[in-house]
Amino acid sequence: MRLKISLLKEPKHQELVSCVGWTTAEELYSCSDDHQIVKWNLLTSETSQIVKLPDDIYPIDLHWFPKSLGMKKQTQAESFVLTSSDGKFHLISKLGRVEKSVEAHCGAVLAGRWNYEGTALVTVGEDGQIKIWSKSGMLRSTLAQQGTPVYSVAWGPDSEKVLYTAGKQLIIKPLQPNAKVLQWKAHDGIILKVDWNSVNDLILSAGEDCKYKVWDSYGRPLYNSQPHEHPITSVAWAPDGELFAVGSFHTLRLCDKTGWSYALEKPNTGSIFNIAWSIDGTQIAGACGNGHVVFAHVVEQRWEWKNFQITLTKRRTMQVRNVLNDAVDLLEFRDRVIKASLNYAHLVVSTSLQCYVFSTKNWNTPLIFDLKEGTVSLILQAERHFLLVNGSGIYLYSYEGRFISSPKFPGMRTDILSAQTVSLSNDTMAIKDKADEKIIFLFEASTGKPLGDGKLLSHKNEILEIALDQKGLTNDRKIAFIDKNRDLYITSVKRFGKEEQIIKLGTMVHTLAWSDTCNILCGLQDTRLTVWYYPNTVYVDRDILPKTLYERDASEFSKNPHIVSFVGNQVTIRRADGSLVHISISPYPAILHEYVSSSKWEDAVRLCRFVKEQTMWACLAAMAVANRDMTTAEIAYAAIGEIDKVQYIKSIKDLPSKESKMAHMLMFSGNMQEAEIVLLQAGLVYQAIQININLYNWERALELAVKYKTHVDTVLAYRQKFLETFGKQETNKRYLQYAEGLQIDWEKIKAKIEMEITKERERSSSQASKNIDLKH
Repeated sequence: MRLKISLLKEPKHQELVSCVGWTTAEELYSCSDDHQIVKWNLLTSETSQIVKLPDDIYPIDLHWFPKSLGMKKQTQAESFVLTSSDGKFHLISKLGRVEKSVEAHCGAVLAGRWNYEGTALVTVGEDGQIKIWSKSGMLRSTLAQQGTPVYSVAWGPDSEKVLYTAGKQLIIKPLQPNAKVLQWKAHDGIILKVDWNSVNDLILSAGEDCKYKVWDSYGRPLYNSQPHEHPITSVAWAPDGELFAVGSFHTLRLCDKTGWSYALEKPNTGSIFNIAWSIDGTQIAGACGNGHVVFAHVVEQRWEWKNFQITLTKRRTMQVRNVLNDAVDLLEFRDRVIKASLNYAHLVVSTSLQCYVFSTKNWNTPLIFDLKEGTVSLILQAERHFLLVNGSGIYLYSYEGRFISSPKFPGMRTDILSAQTVSLSNDTMAIKDKADEKIIFLFEASTGKPLGDGKLLSHKNEILEIALDQKGLTNDRKIAFIDKNRDLYITSVKRFGKEEQIIKLGTMVHTLAWSDTCNILCGLQDTRLTVWYYPNTVYVDRDILPKTLYERDASEFSKNPHIVSFVGNQVTIRRADGSLVHISISPYPAILHEYVSSSKWEDAVRLCRFVKEQTMWACLAAMAVANRDMTTAEIAYAAIGEIDKVQYIKSIKDLPSKESKMAHMLMFSGNMQEAEIVLLQAGLVYQAIQININLYNWERALELAVKYKTHVDTVLAYRQKFLETFGKQETNKRYLQYAEGLQIDWEKIKAKIEMEITKERERSSSQASKNIDLKH
């Protein structure tokens, strides 16, 4: 990826340009010390003077009123705030009329920023004050006051906090009074610029120590640049939070959100005092010290999938290379390419007006449909369909271009959604709530309605990243997520009535990805790459989970690596310096998943015998139990030396009725309540009581016996025997009540138990003969 710079031969301004701001993707306003505000039209390459300010007003900062106000849309920004050296800020219309000038600070007003909703304005000045104003320019509060000038300010993603500079310090102050203020030393020189992104919640800072840095919202350092030759005078996040730009003297740099640099350009600009990204995130404009406005386009973005590599060579042209036969195709577009995604044998490209869907089998005839709103901020793909996120909503389309659904939920803000907070599979959409970060919304893909009984998925901590598995049946769909403690959890997305278990899979997990071909999960833990070959094991037999893992040392990936993709059996990891590392994992677990999904148990056993690996046998054991295939489970457990489980499975196979077998299989997986329900529904009350006795669940055993008016004496007899073994006296009031005056006759009880077993055998044999008759 690099920047394509365009700079006019002669500057349009006579003095230094202090600030720039985009209204649309093709229109920019610039303000200069020559007191002029100039409008640039990039389509026609024309410039026109909008307004000439009085000679005593030197503009310092400009910020357009936000376009998106809730769900109401303006087609473009209509007014902006301009801060100036005379201590005022001015609300100016798009046509250049000064609507209002407000005395704000003693000395220059160094920065002004609207919040995301457009309901408040923050200004900072040389007098060290941070003030909050209403939309119409009325003073609401003085948020803070300090002795040094405040050079830059930014709103937090939720518009509830303000980040500002104080010499070498950065300070985050919430709007609520008495809330905790966060302050830390960020640079060795005065901090000149800050920016805070609403999508990734990361902070940028630039200072006179010639460095730029990336921080998280807790003030922890994520990236620290090498010292440059000159102070860093500007930094700015791209709207989607994937890139940022850095400006200095004769220097413009394009960086990834983790800090490493994609490109370094050396345009003849003087210092770049202010950088603004266009709304669609494809180009930047810089306010230059020598009167120029520099424009730069992001080109040479790359997308890779299997044997295809696609490069954006120009604004409207993509090159497709098939590395197997070196065939090259050129894709031409009518408008500028904004976003693209390549996965599942399809390339989805959104331009400013249309969406193109290409199949990797045929690059010549794309499917094209018009977009409701131009700026697509995110494209996510699944095997059967893809998701587009833009300013007005979330839209799901099939690869044939058919609109499928558009999920909605209260307080939805599409501008802050990213690939970490939205996940898509063939039947489910998951979206992390921004208002309450402990909640995940789940939707049916086909209808856009809440999944199951509409229950939300709620966790005890804030969630950072979510991912749905891609294969298998809808009822077995699982979601994995990482919370702020860096713990990895997994749970089922189907939520009907009963509370689904959320089970911890790992700790210190920084990034995760599901394979696109089968339900294998990989994650980067503290110092190792871990692959969960069959994560569902936690629901079946948690004891053997460690045996189903593949682990390898991850120290070679250096600090803060990130999983880019998991295609087939290849994991692609990006290191902190931007280099990509490809790791191949064993192909056999994926083949095993395939055999099991098509119930080819004999082939699965044969494969495990051929590979001779404990992980494969452990996966097969869990898969067989999950699919109730007792014979395969017995073979697999024997192969990993779990003899006690082999014997238990053997005893299950000897049980007379299908319901008993089913109940004991559920018990094997730890689902006690479900096992009891199965037995009671089948009318096997004694067996339900017996499993509670076997598990010393005395209260429940007696409760069932009393409720169904049967085997009360059996429960009391077993309880008495249990107490005698340990030399204890009965203290439970309910047991004392029912034992009063009751003589326990073991012979009678044994006869009753025998009768129950005989009854069950007869019932299952009559059921079997009925099935045979039906077949004939």
